[in-house]
Amino acid sequence: MKQKRFYRIVTVLTVLALTLSAFASLAGAQEAAKVATFAWTQEPDSLNPFYTDMWFATLMHQVYLCWAWQFDDQAVAYPHLVTELPSVENGGVSEDGLTITLNLRDDITWSDGEPITSADFQFTYDMVMTDANTVNSQYPYDYLDSVETPNDLTVVMNFAEPFAPWLANFWRGILPKHILEPIFESEGSLIEAEWNEAPTVGCGPYVFDEWESGSYIRFVKNQNYWLGEANIDEIFFQFVPDDAAQTAALIAGDADLGTFPPLSDVPVMQNAGINVLSVNGGYSEIWFFNFRDMASPGAKDINVRKAVTMALDRNAIVDDLMLGLTQTGETMWDPLTAYGYVSPDITPWEYDPDGARQLLEDSGWIDRDGDGIREDADGNPLTLYHGTTIREIRQDIQAVAQQQLLQVGIDLQIMSEDSDIFFGSYSDGASCATGSVDVMEWSDAPFFPDPDTDYWLCDQVPNDENPWGYNYFGCDETLDALFRSQLVETDPTARTEIFHDITQYMHDQVYLIPLYIDPDIWLINPRLTNVTISGVTPFYSIMSWDITE
Repeated sequence: MKQKRFYRIVTVLTVLALTLSAFASLAGAQEAAKVATFAWTQEPDSLNPFYTDMWFATLMHQVYLCWAWQFDDQAVAYPHLVTELPSVENGGVSEDGLTITLNLRDDITWSDGEPITSADFQFTYDMVMTDANTVNSQYPYDYLDSVETPNDLTVVMNFAEPFAPWLANFWRGILPKHILEPIFESEGSLIEAEWNEAPTVGCGPYVFDEWESGSYIRFVKNQNYWLGEANIDEIFFQFVPDDAAQTAALIAGDADLGTFPPLSDVPVMQNAGINVLSVNGGYSEIWFFNFRDMASPGAKDINVRKAVTMALDRNAIVDDLMLGLTQTGETMWDPLTAYGYVSPDITPWEYDPDGARQLLEDSGWIDRDGDGIREDADGNPLTLYHGTTIREIRQDIQAVAQQQLLQVGIDLQIMSEDSDIFFGSYSDGASCATGSVDVMEWSDAPFFPDPDTDYWLCDQVPNDENPWGYNYFGCDETLDALFRSQLVETDPTARTEIFHDITQYMHDQVYLIPLYIDPDIWLINPRLTNVTISGVTPFYSIMSWDITE
């Protein structure tokens, strides 16, 4: 490990020299105005919230968009566009849970001065539910029977059944009707709308100014922001090629904020005086199995999935690659353990390569030709195709896992792609969406702080007729029924019990392997002050941030 750390430091210093020139052009602008520079290791694929599920794109929402309600640094919801959070007590939620009424503030406006009204909510709902728009997913809006707007300041949501996780799912971004409706009427969809890449009319404390592909996105202060004026004049998202470039920019003082670093870089940055903030965003780094029809025979075999879990030394990955700064998990819901959603009866998978070999032998996966790779009775080799993004830590994990699985006779073929390609859609022919990989790795969470997720719903499996779905894993009718039952269960205790069943069932079926719990790590230059970050709406307080020289 000492040698590995040495090479890491050499890499950081090398990239530091290259990164300094990339940020030099900002110097003049920073002298004239307060400019906060964020080092961003993934370039968004869209700034329209309904055409992306990329984490790095979602992080930016509170800069230029607005949600009906936001969440503070304790993951507690509070009103934003609404006067109060609907509840049974205040009459916003009907006794039967079928009607939710939103009362909008009367002072909310778009950045061009136009009022934000119920018509914008209605338009957002209509656009999501129009098939021609092929948004990433129509969930959860497809659970609504209708949206009514009796006046400019009232939005009524009507359900056929109660929808328990509404607070964590709805109105995560509102679209400006007066800007986008003419485009829809002319083009029939919003897929090619310029606003998706240049939302020059927004409703956050900042407004879009410029996107130089491959280089940066700049947002400037929204002079019409209805909550007042932000302290910082410009937010500059500088795209950096990799984790080492982010680290170099922060150490050099050329970036004020970064996120999602390799945990192995944390000590280096702390030693350099960078403030490190850990926030629970509900995330874990996970291997997701593809068990759809096009997956390899091994990926669809539960005994192979069990053997992979037994052959993978996750503790070694955490200790060696993550410097022991986090811990392994057993379910996607482990970061929500405090909420009680994980079954208490789960027995953790242990590292047991001998047991993995025996399980494969007993299941008919035998090395029949002596090449070290097992085959089934039909001669199909036990080859699994693993895909992820080009982040260094993920490529390191791939290399380690490839060797560990080879020791039990599993051939792990690995590939990595730029995030915008890897997370592309079914229509784009992306590997995850189309099922050309057996194992997919990324960091993910349920709709934190709610445990709900639509990932495993059968109607979310993408295909030619349903290209916007993002269930890249497969349809399990039992799992689908469990997830649908929790949606309509409004009794908290009963809903928790359903999640005990979900977590136990998914663990037993080995539909995923959580490698480690992945808190949101934020890296903050000391000159950036008054920073608080939420695990749900990270930049909820950005208008209060400031820069001190």
